[in-house]
Amino acid sequence: MTEQPTLRDLTGARPFAQRHIGPDAVEQQTMLRALGYPDLDALMSAAVPKGIRLGETLGLRRAMSEAEASAVLRDLAARNDPGVAMIGLGYSPTITPAVIRRNVLEDPRWYTAYTPYQPEISQGRLEALLNFQTMIGDLAGLPTANASLLDEATAAAEAMTLARRAVRGNAAKPFVVDGGCLPQTLAVVRTRAEAMGIEIVEADLSAGLPEGDLCGALIAYPRADGGVGDPSDLIAAVHDRGAIAVVVADPLALCLLEAPGAMGADVVVGSSQRFGVPMFYGGPHAGFMAVRSGLERHLPGRLVGVSVDAEGRPAYRLALQTREQHIRRDRATSNICTAQVLLAVAAAMYAVYHGPEGLRAIATQVHRSAAVLAAGLRTGGVEVLADTFFDTVVAHVPGGADAVVAAARREGIHLRRVDADHVGVSTSEVTTPAHLETVWRAFGLDDLDLDAVDASTPDALPHGLLRTEPMLQHPVFGTHHSETEMLRYLKRLGDRDFALDRGMIPLGSCTMKLNATTEMEPISWPGFAELHPFVPAEDAIGMLTLIEQLEGWLAEVTGYAATSVQPNAGSQGELAGLLAIRGYHRSRGEASRDVCLIPSSAHGTNAASAVMAGMRVVVVAASDDGEVDLDDLRTKCAEHAEDLAAIMVTYPSTHGVYEHGITELCDVVHEAGGQVYVDGANLNALLGHAKPGEFGGDVSHLNLHKTFCIPHGGGGPGVGPVGVAEHLVPFLPSHPLAPLSRHREGVGTISAAPYGSAGILPISWAYVAMMGAEGLTEATSVAVLSANYVARRLADAYPILYAGDHDLVAHECILDLRDLTKRTGITVEDVAKRLIDYGFHAPTMSFPVAGTLMVEPTESEPLVELDRFCDAMLAIRAEIDAVAAGDVSAEDSPLRGAPHTMAALAGPWDRAYDRDRGAFPSGSHVDKYWPAVARIDQAYGDRNLVCACPPPDAFADA
Repeated sequence: MTEQPTLRDLTGARPFAQRHIGPDAVEQQTMLRALGYPDLDALMSAAVPKGIRLGETLGLRRAMSEAEASAVLRDLAARNDPGVAMIGLGYSPTITPAVIRRNVLEDPRWYTAYTPYQPEISQGRLEALLNFQTMIGDLAGLPTANASLLDEATAAAEAMTLARRAVRGNAAKPFVVDGGCLPQTLAVVRTRAEAMGIEIVEADLSAGLPEGDLCGALIAYPRADGGVGDPSDLIAAVHDRGAIAVVVADPLALCLLEAPGAMGADVVVGSSQRFGVPMFYGGPHAGFMAVRSGLERHLPGRLVGVSVDAEGRPAYRLALQTREQHIRRDRATSNICTAQVLLAVAAAMYAVYHGPEGLRAIATQVHRSAAVLAAGLRTGGVEVLADTFFDTVVAHVPGGADAVVAAARREGIHLRRVDADHVGVSTSEVTTPAHLETVWRAFGLDDLDLDAVDASTPDALPHGLLRTEPMLQHPVFGTHHSETEMLRYLKRLGDRDFALDRGMIPLGSCTMKLNATTEMEPISWPGFAELHPFVPAEDAIGMLTLIEQLEGWLAEVTGYAATSVQPNAGSQGELAGLLAIRGYHRSRGEASRDVCLIPSSAHGTNAASAVMAGMRVVVVAASDDGEVDLDDLRTKCAEHAEDLAAIMVTYPSTHGVYEHGITELCDVVHEAGGQVYVDGANLNALLGHAKPGEFGGDVSHLNLHKTFCIPHGGGGPGVGPVGVAEHLVPFLPSHPLAPLSRHREGVGTISAAPYGSAGILPISWAYVAMMGAEGLTEATSVAVLSANYVARRLADAYPILYAGDHDLVAHECILDLRDLTKRTGITVEDVAKRLIDYGFHAPTMSFPVAGTLMVEPTESEPLVELDRFCDAMLAIRAEIDAVAAGDVSAEDSPLRGAPHTMAALAGPWDRAYDRDRGAFPSGSHVDKYWPAVARIDQAYGDRNLVCACPPPDAFADA
């Protein structure tokens, strides 16, 4: 007789882990049998070196159901009090048009896409990013803008390093920073400058440029105190001394104010947050940088350009410095390898939806609110510091700031306490007349007639700085102003892309797994989305509780003493970890320790980050099997016994293998006085089975946008928390405006907001909460199982470049095509493009080894999709064999003709193979994905750089 299940057995009988993990128990057994293992434990015991395996389960609470996790998150959101934020300081409430919120920020077509390294299947988001670049370039008055940076503060820091390298002979000269910049911007620039040995001169530039040499100057326009002055003379003075003029600007203000480029600025940086992107308690938001002609090749980050495809049509692609870090390593201009694509798309679509006249109307309303606010204060006898301003008013209330701020807070409005005698008030798109009256009451002004004040108040913009040149003249900004038109435009662009909602994205080292809807939903809730990062701690209790819990969970699963979520990308986590090591050595009187050992197989960002942390890079060789050469490591440690700071090592290795020598590596470096940085890029192969903080690591960054399910968003947002051992805890990132005093002391400020991209942390919180210890452990096991299953199925067709014990790989495998290329001329690019015809995104091409494909199936893909991918790869091998046998030339092969577009299929056909074979190689005509363009000419795009929206007739002519 079958035992009756209890109510507790039945409640939550289908845990979330079974939703997240693709292969069910039956499919797992099928895969295990193919590999010769009885169960997952046996597989992991064979794959993971015994010396690093955990002897106990992770110390996490039981897994929550989806309903339970949502309920807890709703309670946390309800414990926040966003109120009406009139704090300013670079963060403003905004209205996200519902059509953009629902069809971009909340649409998996946009948020589950990968970075557009395969441009043929990324034309939709590339066009959206080109819109962003065009928007920023127009507002800044400069010809070239990038496809976004991480935030305003780090964009300013990137501009500082650009100024050093752009003009010969300027590298050793100081960088002048306007004291009128936002405090978080000043803090990030100071941190970066100190690490890189750049001298900073801070001055009130409203009083003029200080004497002496300089490589560049950062000029606030408007200033943090709201004041707007003419920067033209200052820019001219910077140029007179042979330096670069950088202006940090508010793009909404630039809808009314003269463009900095028109006044001679070389570089303009800022944040596009107030273009329809929620405050998200500080992020994620798309920073930007625009440059004058001649500086394009110094731009950090990504740049979208226009090229042509094989059929002569204009086509978008990433241009110039894409993935520069993997090529130039320690000579890279920046360690930035990501962007804020999803948020840049939202900001660009905000401009498309409103158009130039709509943006001017919003900017005018914002300014008018500030002007009337200031006039009312003056009428009531309150001194206002600036006569000309855009949206921020600073009032002088001797000894009364606390009382004013408290009075406003009681009525649901957050103001900025500048100091005991001054209060800052910033208006925004959501400011209403009622808000102004509430603020006046907080200042003790109860009898003002708003209509009368409004009628008698002139604008407060400097008349000589009013914008006269047109902006956003491209037709895209004048076409989609009804919701019907906007909805269809977003749908059209989304259909041009390939994302996880269509099929598998088997990218090695990138972990494109399920981003569950239950994880994603909370980020739009007002309690999280509408929270200003500088509200008092008591008004952000829910968010701070979530952050503290998540940081604790991340410390537990990695074996570290503490973590910080401030770094808002993996690159920033690398920098934070290295700065922690640097700070530790300096605290011990060992500032001479500045050598960072980096294996030759490491991620390119490692070397770039080491340079940014003020370290010298020394490369450690890899052995023939891809592991770190321990003999070479010992030699390098002996050579640098007096100046060794750290080693950066990825585990499992960049080659997708669990190295046995990892504990010995850690011991060798520690004996030489160095610290061990374990890059957390491949944590998806360790979680629940090993902890880097226990097998020898002193510090790691984690990629929440990989292992912990924050979606890639087409190339951003990301979060790169840093975890450290006990002795490094005092050197975690700090922030001058952190709501909790314990977070104001540390190694320095890494990102603009105290907790980085806090708005997307509920995603990872939900993932860990719903998976629990057993779910996280099983996810790792199935990721390893899937990678080995794929490797076993494909090994006869494509040699597996590296493998560990028992011929097993970790969570990814490298397929070696070099011999096939040598014999047939068919390249990894040909295979990548042919996979599009089969309905797949390609694996990672030529990293970490040129001429190879790195495959990471993740734990989320079901067996049917794994087999579909393997079948496609085997069919492609048969097509390569046909070339090898001389049955067809490489040029006449469908591999070289791929990907096949609908236009090619419908038009004249003079290819050596039939249409069905070209366009329908899998035999299925159902749910066919059609790329928008044929293969793109990459070299043409770099020779003919176009990085703004081309005119529509360019497409008509094609």
